[in-house]
Amino acid sequence: MSEFPHLLSPVDLGFTTLRNRVVMGSMHTGLEDRAKDFPRLAEYFAERARGGVGLMVTGGFAPNRTGWLYPFASKLTTRAEARRHRLVTDAVHEAGGKILVQLLHAGRYAYHPLSVSASAVKSPINPFRPRALSDRGVRAQIRAFARAARLAREGGYDGVEIMGSEGYLINQFLAPRTNLRTDRWGGSAENRRRLAVEIVRRCRQAAGDDFIIMYRLSALDLVDGGQTWQEVVDLATAVEEAGATIINTGIGWHEARVPTIVTSVPRAAFTGVVGKLRPHVSIPVVASNRINMPQVAEEVLSRGDADLVSMARPLLADPAWVAKAGEGRTDEINTCIACNQACLDHTFSQKKASCMVNPRAGNETLLNLLPARQAKKVAVVGAGPAGLSAAVGLASRGHRVELFEADGEIGGQFGIARRIPGKEEFAETIRYYRRQIELTGVGLHLNTRVAAADLVDGGYDEVVVATGVAPRVPDIPGIDHPSVLSYVDVVRHGRPVGERVAVIGAGGIGVDVSEFLTHAESPALDLEAWNAEWGVTGSEDAPGGLTERRPEPSPRQVYLLQRKTSRIGRGLGKTTGWVHRAALKAKRVEQLTGVNYEKIDDAGLHISFGPERERPRVLEVDSVVVCAGQESVRDLVDELTVKGVLTHVIGGADVAAELDAKRAIDQGTRLAAAI
Repeated sequence: MSEFPHLLSPVDLGFTTLRNRVVMGSMHTGLEDRAKDFPRLAEYFAERARGGVGLMVTGGFAPNRTGWLYPFASKLTTRAEARRHRLVTDAVHEAGGKILVQLLHAGRYAYHPLSVSASAVKSPINPFRPRALSDRGVRAQIRAFARAARLAREGGYDGVEIMGSEGYLINQFLAPRTNLRTDRWGGSAENRRRLAVEIVRRCRQAAGDDFIIMYRLSALDLVDGGQTWQEVVDLATAVEEAGATIINTGIGWHEARVPTIVTSVPRAAFTGVVGKLRPHVSIPVVASNRINMPQVAEEVLSRGDADLVSMARPLLADPAWVAKAGEGRTDEINTCIACNQACLDHTFSQKKASCMVNPRAGNETLLNLLPARQAKKVAVVGAGPAGLSAAVGLASRGHRVELFEADGEIGGQFGIARRIPGKEEFAETIRYYRRQIELTGVGLHLNTRVAAADLVDGGYDEVVVATGVAPRVPDIPGIDHPSVLSYVDVVRHGRPVGERVAVIGAGGIGVDVSEFLTHAESPALDLEAWNAEWGVTGSEDAPGGLTERRPEPSPRQVYLLQRKTSRIGRGLGKTTGWVHRAALKAKRVEQLTGVNYEKIDDAGLHISFGPERERPRVLEVDSVVVCAGQESVRDLVDELTVKGVLTHVIGGADVAAELDAKRAIDQGTRLAAAI
């Protein structure tokens, strides 16, 4: 018997059957926008079809130019464009999978001056104000969706997903927040949902009965002026009646000030609302958001919250996710930790999307760990993210690899990150590499500080130096005061910290340490506490699913300081930085910029501001935690080079500025592919 009987059971849609209940949700990779990238897109999906995914959904394709996400982005408007999609659909079908194309009209989220919407209401995350569609313009949009559905069939797709969630055009018509109309497309809830219902009906007519139409429905808008619960239910029943085959659910608009996809969001945080919706319709319903492991997915299905589960990023992280679940190898899954660094941060910066923990994602035709022509003996020094990715990648290709780590555990900076409240998921990456070390036969040597002479005597063909970083000690009078601690002392070694704390340095580590200090302990991701902190409610009377925020107070007074005059957190990820800033504000962390550090003594931390050293102030703190950057640890490099050993430097040992695990894992993987 399978460990996951619900997850791996087929779904009968009447005219076709899905082999399991795993949906690879839509994610724009950037490969959709140019025909020259379609071979890469085809292999990207084919690899996941071979990995067992039941149903996949492409990134969004606009039904016309006004719906472009940005100028000359992906669209499906002509038969010539549809024919190009055969490369993708044929590859998926040959691999045994099924695939839908997502039809997405950006509405006021379009990053160009042609944007249109229900009303001329500008989005807070877009500089362009949309033009309000006329009645004739609305009907033209419906025709464009129907034409795109017909073209999708010509392109070989098994169906379409109509994007009615996340604050895009259809969602803009549904919510009073953005629909100020008084004609038949606005005003009453029935009028506001008319566009969605007509699009589904016309797509069904255009594509035929034996064609999957999945409607992506916003189960929670999470914005002021969002839909009420009854409006969500009425919409679901209306799109079913109009011809939808499946209802997929989306959570939150892109402009919502509630996080929905970052690592601090509890697993399966929003499946309860999907469970409330499911009894109101008779077609399958899909749950989404922060479902990243088979055990989580199985629990969602077994308790009846949904008929299928949608995952996008977890299948970037591991294309064989479904196969590993079916074969009892869940400990081998490369888990999505919801960091967003290489996927959504890239997408919203108009870069090609990939995955921090799996740099091959989106690069399947470019980055392959093929068997080595000649097996070499390779030493890897340092078992942080860079060293782990290099060691496992090299061993998987057939090289003989010895991995040396001075600490008593693997993980490097991930070992610190996993202790930060809301970053517990980072432990999954350490678990993954620990298992891969066993499977690939890497020789692991913990508590071993290896010297250059040892490596020379070991007769290694090549050496990879991934020794990481050491905390930088700033030149501040009194830096050796007993109240001063490094972030490693505090987070990894548990050194006691007082009730009033100054954190020197407000980069990524300083922000993490401040979050660590403002929690009584590192909690499990408790859903009830998280909902209270962010003001999410299950009340059916709350439009958009919002209520007053009630965060837990901080056990300490924390001051977060930086020398720069720019906004704290400016260098954080595009999709995660605002979450950290909001969390610090909720914990009443006092943030100070343009700071000069004068001295540290028994009175506390003495500071001033600006080049003229104005407004002197003493922060009467019990502890000072230093997060003032890092320096590369690369003592081995020069000595190995002098002795003629072929040496490669990766990760923090290569570049220490603002620790970058994305770069580190990518470097390690690419080096492993090259040796």
